[in-house]
Amino acid sequence: MSARIVTFGEIMLRLKSPGFERLFQSPTLEATFGGGEANVAVSCANYGMDASFVTVLPDNDVARACARELRGFGVDTRDIVYTAGRMGIYFVESGAVQRPSKVIYDRAGSAIAEARPGDVDWKKAFADAAWFHITGITPAISDGARLLAIESVKAAKELGLTVSCDLNYRKNLWKYGKTASEVMPEIVKYVDVVIANEEDVQKALGISAESAASVEEGKIDTSVYESIAKAVMKAYPNVSRVAITLRESKSASHNDWSACLYNGREFLLSRKYQITHIVDRVGGGDSFCGGLIYGLNTCSDDQSALEFAVAASCLKHSIPGDYNRVSVKEVEALMKGSGSGRVQR
Repeated sequence: MSARIVTFGEIMLRLKSPGFERLFQSPTLEATFGGGEANVAVSCANYGMDASFVTVLPDNDVARACARELRGFGVDTRDIVYTAGRMGIYFVESGAVQRPSKVIYDRAGSAIAEARPGDVDWKKAFADAAWFHITGITPAISDGARLLAIESVKAAKELGLTVSCDLNYRKNLWKYGKTASEVMPEIVKYVDVVIANEEDVQKALGISAESAASVEEGKIDTSVYESIAKAVMKAYPNVSRVAITLRESKSASHNDWSACLYNGREFLLSRKYQITHIVDRVGGGDSFCGGLIYGLNTCSDDQSALEFAVAASCLKHSIPGDYNRVSVKEVEALMKGSGSGRVQR
């Protein structure tokens, strides 16, 4: 597979309470790593793609251990920039039944938050690359990260890469004086594939449709999403595809999961999965992005690419941690109907 995929964003130290405990219910936290764009790179590498992750990290043992772990998945880390500062941290408490999961960020002043345009050699990072992926998380971190994110998508388009962006609205991050709706339109001008969930398009781009789904109620009306996708393409003629994940949240443990995709010609809906015993939903959207990138690069049509992405992200809900540790064969087996969970011998 020749297409080289580059992702860019912040990776953090992830500290999680054991099992479904509340934070500090016991004096133990599980330490791993994770972050939206790194999660996508890991997914792509697991599918056999040539995947590279770019970020800015402090030059210390924790950050080096993080890069080592990424290399263990087959992700190229040679363009990571090491500098002074700290590594961002986030704390996770897994929800269950009616108690929602909780994420607490401790990432102010991280190395990437202090980064500025010019800190990354984009020409070198994008050498021989075909696809670039970014999210709305990076420009939410700080004004410097915003400028670096804009620099990245401009460089990617100048070099002829396909650019995908998961809008990924995070209300708890936009604290430095700019709003998502002020910043994200500047980035989306350079994007080919927009990926979003139920509220991202409205919060990040200010585009909505009447009678759209109530995220809090966990109800989805798929009929409104074609008009939302068309509105995005009308506002941004450079966009060739809009994919929207559709999560129907029955409880923290039970979600229905599907997605839709509009390519300017067809409005496609995926199969719906009932995920009744969620192990870890953090990283679910990232696993969809990784699956969609793989699908759009390898599948014969957009419907197949969409189905691969939804099946991949369905499986992620069964795996603890940020990363989706599944193979192409496992995703394809689920796509073909093998969802019984029987032991494979």
